[in-house]
Amino acid sequence: MDMQQAIAQVIAGKDLTATDMADVMGLIMGGDASPAQIGGFLVGLRVKGETITEIAEAAQVMRDLATPVQVQGPHLIDTCGTGGDGAHTFNISTAAAIVVAAAGAQVAKHGNRSVSSSSGSADVLEKLGVRIDLSADLVGECISKLGIGFLFAPAHHG
Repeated sequence: MDMQQAIAQVIAGKDLTATDMADVMGLIMGGDASPAQIGGFLVGLRVKGETITEIAEAAQVMRDLATPVQVQGPHLIDTCGTGGDGAHTFNISTAAAIVVAAAGAQVAKHGNRSVSSSSGSADVLEKLGVRIDLSADLVGECISKLGIGFLFAPAHHG
């Protein structure tokens, strides 16, 4: 399924099959869909109402395309925020990640720039002088040595 077909289908109020959603997510994550197509598709999907199958398949494709980070240890915490609480509050997920790491837990902080909050994880960490563009290997090393590492979403997906 191509983007135009997917947009037409969701605008018509029709659900996508898992295979169709996988095709669309492959195009989006592979950089083969324009920002306008992505926006049109997501708005159409939202207006139609997302199905469990559509959400699950989108998540599966994103997991399949994510760059793995190798970390030693039995437990790893991710305090991923949404980047968009709509209330313009401060970035609690990053503060929580720092506190949890200081308490001895290993933290893989996953995040992005602000969408609709006052600051996203990437924005906060950059202001603190943290390099947000590290490779998966270096993030794993940070987690192993420091107890915390940041996975900048655009660098680790697709």
